[in-house]
Amino acid sequence: MSGGKFKCGGILFAAMPLAGCLVGPSYHRPDVPVAPQYTELAGWTAAAPADGAPKGDWWKDFHDDLLDQLEPLVAISNQTVRQNYFNYQAALAEVKLAQSELFPTIGLTGSLTRSGGAGAPSIKGGSHVVNAGSLEASGSWTLDVWGQVRRLIEENKATAQADEATLANATLSEQSLLATTLIDLRIADANIDLAQATVDAYRASLAVTESQGSAGVASSPPSAVITARVALETAQASLIGLGVARAQYAHAIAVLVGKNPEDLEIPHSLVMPTLPAVPAGVPSTLLQRRPDIAAAERTMAAENAAVGVAVAAYYPTLSLSAAAGFSQSPLDGLLHAANHVWSLGASGTETLIDFGYRHAEVLAAKAAYEGAVASYRGTVLNAFADVENDLSNLTILADQAQALEVAVADAKRGAQIALDEFQAGTVDYTTVAVAQQTQFADQQSALGVQQSRLVDAVSLITDLGGGWSTAQLHDY
Repeated sequence: MSGGKFKCGGILFAAMPLAGCLVGPSYHRPDVPVAPQYTELAGWTAAAPADGAPKGDWWKDFHDDLLDQLEPLVAISNQTVRQNYFNYQAALAEVKLAQSELFPTIGLTGSLTRSGGAGAPSIKGGSHVVNAGSLEASGSWTLDVWGQVRRLIEENKATAQADEATLANATLSEQSLLATTLIDLRIADANIDLAQATVDAYRASLAVTESQGSAGVASSPPSAVITARVALETAQASLIGLGVARAQYAHAIAVLVGKNPEDLEIPHSLVMPTLPAVPAGVPSTLLQRRPDIAAAERTMAAENAAVGVAVAAYYPTLSLSAAAGFSQSPLDGLLHAANHVWSLGASGTETLIDFGYRHAEVLAAKAAYEGAVASYRGTVLNAFADVENDLSNLTILADQAQALEVAVADAKRGAQIALDEFQAGTVDYTTVAVAQQTQFADQQSALGVQQSRLVDAVSLITDLGGGWSTAQLHDY
């Protein structure tokens, strides 16, 4: 008999109905190698999750009023979160359904018949009518001798916990997406402001070029005027195009909080979210703080219990039944002791030959468990890689931001010097155009790096679990 081993020792046949054994393997979470620290932790503060880790409303560390206003709506109105919530509710119902199988089924049956014929007593002038009735209570109970139902309950509980963790992960993911989308919108606003400043600068340069061209200054030939005009027109077109991306970000934010795009108006803002300093903790804490890891671990536990359910099919099914009631014809005196009837019974069934069906079921359950183990370990490894990537990104981007800060300052100075020299007639317009293009390119790069740092900060917080913990999982 393949795949079956008892959790308890020998069983006497006479004690089978009272034995409460569990066939199949008991669950033990597989070990996963965990490094003592992150390799990319340089420059970041290590902290225990009880001290410095983000908790609860983690988005408040970005100090953005609109983000604080919208994030709580995700858990309530986001449709992806709601879908996962009802999946979780369905899993809870499955737990209750499995638990009910531990108890007997009790029913009550009553009947009343009225019949007539030549053999029946005569009533009122020759009418032959008989009233008969019965009232019976019955019960049946399939004994969980081998623990098949308890393994099923164990499986369903683990599945419900996996769905609960999946719900938490979906909520965290959608909240993270909202935060990054709002950051994208804020950067779009900043790019619009930069593009408007670019248009203003090019318009001023064109005015100088046209003025010098009219005065016959050699450094402002007609080609210089055309070049300045094309630069201005190109900048104006770019400014208009930036509105498309901003509108899309605003619409995406509305959907994330469960609103129609036309119902949420987000005004242009010059205020950027603050870059928080996020302590990374130690790698082992990810096993308790990442809801996707918890979901994978609970799925693994459910698949382990499913092996026990499959193994239990090798053993006989034992059932008890009982009935008691009254039956009387004619109906008068139905509840008298003389009309009492009762029955007791027991039955057992065992499959002798199934041509490998149960064996295949056990093999399939074991394979599903091993697949869940691989999925769990892969989820853990990916979680470590996510955090390492976030830490390295933030460290490298911080250095790049400092370099760009110097470059932007020099580019602004260079553009102003070039414009002054052009007005003085000592350089041609090409020098001004190159200097201005360099300035605006560096400013755009600086905004891009700022955006990446903010997004990576959100990613690090969510990759650390966003303050969630396996302690939040319920025991059903």
